[in-house]
Amino acid sequence: MALIPWGKNDILLILQKSTDNGGMVMKRLEDYVRSIPDFPEEGIIFRDITSVLQDADGLALAIDSMQKCLEEMDVDVIVGTESRGFIFGVPIAYNLHKPFVPVRKKGKLPCETISEEYDLEYGSSVIEMHKDSIKPGQKVAIVDDLIATGGTVEAAVKMVEKLGGEVVKIVFLMELAGLHGRDRLKGYQVESVIRYEGK
Repeated sequence: MALIPWGKNDILLILQKSTDNGGMVMKRLEDYVRSIPDFPEEGIIFRDITSVLQDADGLALAIDSMQKCLEEMDVDVIVGTESRGFIFGVPIAYNLHKPFVPVRKKGKLPCETISEEYDLEYGSSVIEMHKDSIKPGQKVAIVDDLIATGGTVEAAVKMVEKLGGEVVKIVFLMELAGLHGRDRLKGYQVESVIRYEGK
């Protein structure tokens, strides 16, 4: 396996041995994402990241591509939202030798917490962080697998700021641009590795 910078934006590609003829093929991260039409309802294309996670090269490419978004950033802490933000946030924090802070659903953290409510399609939910997880003045990068409506990450941003942290970057593996999640994160530096124009 070899990671290769490609093009003006240094998109990472992977050189992978083909199972068909033993030759080498170039693969982009998008090539590892499985698209499932009409799920969970008709007219929706579900972007499934499990196909990325189940391929060692795809997983490496995803983590490396997201980590690249944080290069040359002054970051003290990596924050990841439950649960798929943990998948990518922990290895990025490990590689950058930074602490990792999990944002969890209500009632899952044992110590004193701060919480924030956010809207779902039907109803609302609450996420929490430990109160001692972010120190005032720390520079924070938030990592998640997907931005759709942006509600979860917006709530995470509010908690970080209530604790005195500064959100310097928000990184997603995938973005569903048709759901306009970025609109909730105006004023923040947001980057997605893969952008889909639809919902």
